[in-house]
Amino acid sequence: MKLASRHPDIDVVRFRTFLKGLPEADGYEAIVRPLRYRTRPHLAAYTEFDDKRITIQVPDPFLPFGEIVQYGAKRIAGKGMRFVWLSEGLTFKTQREVVRFLYCHEWYHYFLKEELGQKSAAETACDRFALQNYRRRAVTRADAMAALRRR
Repeated sequence: MKLASRHPDIDVVRFRTFLKGLPEADGYEAIVRPLRYRTRPHLAAYTEFDDKRITIQVPDPFLPFGEIVQYGAKRIAGKGMRFVWLSEGLTFKTQREVVRFLYCHEWYHYFLKEELGQKSAAETACDRFALQNYRRRAVTRADAMAALRRR
């Protein structure tokens, strides 16, 4: 996988070390770039399937920040179709944590579309995969397949 950096504090070598142990998006380019924010740092990344590119945006200037990640919904008993969001609060203390979380999320979009031929718009599934794996030393395609079976 080709890597590129447009971030002033993260060169390609550092970017590669951040991604060490994560699966590669075969045939894709991964780019890290700064995220200029107005009021507070937040998570931002996207995958361009036509251009075969994953873009990870790291807040600049970087300050530790919190984010609530919604990873699913649960039906609650009672009348009608009522659901409650399942979520977890995370604190991102380093650029590495942001890069790994966002890459895992975007890689799962890639995995669903390019390797499984499914629709890739599965935000909660991608957040769930990222949440479960971004802190692990090694993540494999077998982990991605196992994530499909979890209910």
